[in-house]
Amino acid sequence: MNAILLMVVGLGAFVLGYIFYSRFIANQIFRLDPNFETPAHAQEDGVDFVPTNRWVLWGHHFTSVAGAAPIVGPAIAVVWGWLPAFLWVVFGTVFFAGVHDAGALWASVRNKGQSIGALTESVVGARARALFMIVIFLLLLMVNAVFAIVIAGLFVDFPSSVIPSWFVIAVALGIGWLLYRRGVGLLWPSVIALILLYASMFVGDQVPVSLPAEFMGLGGAGQWVILLFAYAAVASLLPVWVLLQPRDYINGLQLFIGLAIFFTAVLLFNPTVVAPAFNTGLPADVPPLLPLLFVTIACGAISGFHGLVASGTTSKQLDKETDVRFVGYLGAVGEGALALAAILACTAGFATLADWEGFYDSFAAGGVPAFVQGGGAIIAGGLGLPVHFGETLLAVMAVLFAATTMDTGVRLQRYIIQEWGVIYKIKALTGRVLSTLLAVAACIALAFGAGGGAGTGGLIIWPLFGTTNQLLAAITLLVLSVILIKKGRRTVFTLAPFVFLITMTVLALLYQLAQFWRNEQYFLVFMDVLILVATIWVGLESLGTLFRARRDGPDDEQGEGIGAEVPAAERGG
Repeated sequence: MNAILLMVVGLGAFVLGYIFYSRFIANQIFRLDPNFETPAHAQEDGVDFVPTNRWVLWGHHFTSVAGAAPIVGPAIAVVWGWLPAFLWVVFGTVFFAGVHDAGALWASVRNKGQSIGALTESVVGARARALFMIVIFLLLLMVNAVFAIVIAGLFVDFPSSVIPSWFVIAVALGIGWLLYRRGVGLLWPSVIALILLYASMFVGDQVPVSLPAEFMGLGGAGQWVILLFAYAAVASLLPVWVLLQPRDYINGLQLFIGLAIFFTAVLLFNPTVVAPAFNTGLPADVPPLLPLLFVTIACGAISGFHGLVASGTTSKQLDKETDVRFVGYLGAVGEGALALAAILACTAGFATLADWEGFYDSFAAGGVPAFVQGGGAIIAGGLGLPVHFGETLLAVMAVLFAATTMDTGVRLQRYIIQEWGVIYKIKALTGRVLSTLLAVAACIALAFGAGGGAGTGGLIIWPLFGTTNQLLAAITLLVLSVILIKKGRRTVFTLAPFVFLITMTVLALLYQLAQFWRNEQYFLVFMDVLILVATIWVGLESLGTLFRARRDGPDDEQGEGIGAEVPAAERGG
């Protein structure tokens, strides 16, 4: 199979999906209103609620949801063959992820910037909200722990990525100051920031940085995990305009330039996909394709985490409601493009089928290293750059997106703990500093506890992350369906993805539960059962609300229901 053909078909489907399907969803289902006053204006506070240029906000949203997941998932899933992974990424992005991401953003904007967990109380009930918030917190816990381990592993394996990965923080602080304190336009700060970022990659390639092999009982990976969470704690407490927005914006630009470099290299190198369409010689430890494909590729096709970001931070920064389509749906398309690049790198970046089979000798063999090595070979072959620099470029790309996801993830965990403090009247938990420290402490405990140590087995959490993530996406689609019914809108575009996702994910969760029990991984058994019970409970209550709403009809004559337009003077701040 020719890699160029796969690239053209995949990117073409994404473009058509955005032009036609997203316009239909925006105009006919969500009915986006350019005159609606968004929470960023109605509740502006200069910290979390900040009206933001849609390009900057798209950069924040996209890089926050991207992380390492759209690389890790497809890079593992191609062990079953390139065709199942390719089909799920393309169809999942266009018909599942785009609707889910834009829908969560729209629902939050229409409800004063409430998170999808808090919104569940308004739509379904207080008990459903409490259970849903547990699932959300556990998902964020796993996201932050896993991504810290992924970044730490990349720093250890590719020390040339260290300098550019940390240098971008200084660049982002400068961008934030220029945009919000000096009123400078986007163009020149963006150009200068990108030049500095790519210059730092050349520096990093020449000056690799490694931590001591052991310090205070911690290996190199463990030391990086501690440093990463220390940074994430500070970043999550800063106003969004200081670091989060500008860093995510620059990373978004860097990603598209990186993707442009990679896809151009594919065109010039014209590599062959050496991996089989369906792998009939699977290693012994590879689980069945159905249903595990749909939880292994999580963020590359659809992800509940996207709904958390959309309703947690992005909705509080949306300038106009019509920006929902650009920020939400196009953010999902960007994620799909990254997943497509991962598939091509991990199937066409090897010289022969024997080389590919030698690398994919187990289910855990794929992941970011396959993407970096395969993609580096394609960039070297297509553009004539040194293989090592191509690997540095892709390693930095993976680090930057995983790190921005950690920034947002820790901030979202802080929000949840603060919400618990309000709900259960525990004043201490409502403070920003204590809630952040508790969030970080929980993440570090999981990063070091699961799998026997940071960087040495933490990705054992990944299968549970995938199922939790997809269950969250399914319940989010169900909650959106309830909102749409109460507004008198069509629900097939949210209910059909919900039915498919919930079926595949529950089957995968039950399969993994048996595997965890067999392997005596009792901590994961406990988390698996907790997530399954909470999700089923929330799902049943949501379905009950759905059927009642269908029976009773729209909440009002105009069919607006939850999230109806409220005069600006009556809105809370």
